Amino acid sequence: MKTTTKRSPLLRSAAAAALVTLVAAGCGGGALDNPDSVRNPPGATGQKLSFVYFQRCINPVLLRPLQVNINGQLSINTCASAGCHDNASGTGGALRLLGSAAAVDLSLAPDAIRESDMYKNFYSSLGESVVGQPDASRMLNKPLVRGVLHGGGLIFENPDTPEAKLIRYWISRPMPAGQDEFSTAAATMFTPADPATGACNTD
Repeated sequence: MKTTTKRSPLLRSAAAAALVTLVAAGCGGGALDNPDSVRNPPGATGQKLSFVYFQRCINPVLLRPLQVNINGQLSINTCASAGCHDNASGTGGALRLLGSAAAVDLSLAPDAIRESDMYKNFYSSLGESVVGQPDASRMLNKPLVRGVLHGGGLIFENPDTPEAKLIRYWISRPMPAGQDEFSTAAATMFTPADPATGACNTD
């Protein structure tokens, strides 16, 4: 005698919710993200990336509306948006961003800066970067969809887009050995060499 088992409405509802979550994870969360075995290799030199260059030049890229290409479907979004890398509602893996992070007064003590939302964005971005090695960093490779999955699609058409060049420059120019992320050596990353007024270098 053949028996059948009926699923309860609650079980059917849970299964439907799981399916919707998988389909909607368009910025790289959950099952659509990299497998757990994919990790950035650790930096070998112990050097730090510049905080002031991040604040002036990289964080604006993360907040800028950019074209997104997912399998030929074009849209406009920001990296820090809900559903992507927003700290509260993002589905985009380890990179977590606070879109409301205010610029930090660099005359504050380092410990005070490290308590700021801007520093949280900086610190999260460090986790996607291999110091001195932009081509080994997910911070650059994921938006280029270069040898790594990115549920958020293709953001930078090629490595020569202005945004990709900023990220490449930041990662490839660590502060001198023994100096922290607030090193005054970062002045050379701007033209003229003034982090407050200079333009962000990319070459």
